[in-house]
Amino acid sequence: MSKDIVAIIGKPVRDMYGTDMGKILGTFTDIDGSIQTVGVDCGSEGIKQIPFEQLVLQGEVVIYIPSWRLEAQKVLKEKGLTLRRLKALMTIVSENDEMKSDAELIHETYKSKLMVLDDAETKIKTHLLTRLDELDNQEKTVKIILFDAKVQFKSEEILESTFESILKHCNNLLERLSHEKHEVKNVQRRLDDLSVECIEVIKTPKDMIQESAISYLDVSGHTTNEPNYYESSTPSTVDSKSENMLPEPPTENMESSTDELTKDDNNNSKHQSESDPDWLSRMQS
Repeated sequence: MSKDIVAIIGKPVRDMYGTDMGKILGTFTDIDGSIQTVGVDCGSEGIKQIPFEQLVLQGEVVIYIPSWRLEAQKVLKEKGLTLRRLKALMTIVSENDEMKSDAELIHETYKSKLMVLDDAETKIKTHLLTRLDELDNQEKTVKIILFDAKVQFKSEEILESTFESILKHCNNLLERLSHEKHEVKNVQRRLDDLSVECIEVIKTPKDMIQESAISYLDVSGHTTNEPNYYESSTPSTVDSKSENMLPEPPTENMESSTDELTKDDNNNSKHQSESDPDWLSRMQS
């Protein structure tokens, strides 16, 4: 029997947040003697087989690490390393264009690796959402127990010491649930940040060229640094410039700026200025 097996036999098992799970009875080994799972006596819940890799011996206590945490750590580690290699590859290509053809082959390899990791990440995110739902349900159950204890205490069905004991244990459990929920959300945020970073890094040189071309053009399809000689000036352009300017006062010798104004328009302008001669003073006031 290996030293690892001897060290954990009979030890109490707790999760990462301090909840007691039971005691280790023994192990299930493969034909080569390697430990596959560990049998944990969980009381009324019976014996649970936990993978050996999810247990860590710390002093006289064996700590149970949930599977979602191990899976998330693996994806975060592999994805982070792949991203760093992609960035290093892009730096090498930017410094030496002659290596571009060789770098494209390696770029596709790393890109394929990220796609495989994306599939694993999707499964992990599903597990995380499921775990959050489980934690929410457990939190609701604990709050119901605590509220019922308050009712029993107020109705003098239980002693104050009993209520204080229930309150202490419930608050401890709520605190542990809160810690795990915070950690799950933190892992979700780290996975999302890595996904955004992957989108930026896996762009091919062709994509980056197209993106540069798009930024060079304005929304109308014309280059931003050249005037457009094909669009004629319209009255709306003139109006938009004069919206923030006060009109010039009318003069007796005012001449029409264009030949397209009709006589009716001139009569209307003249009639307006004569009927309202002090329009400028009122506008300025």
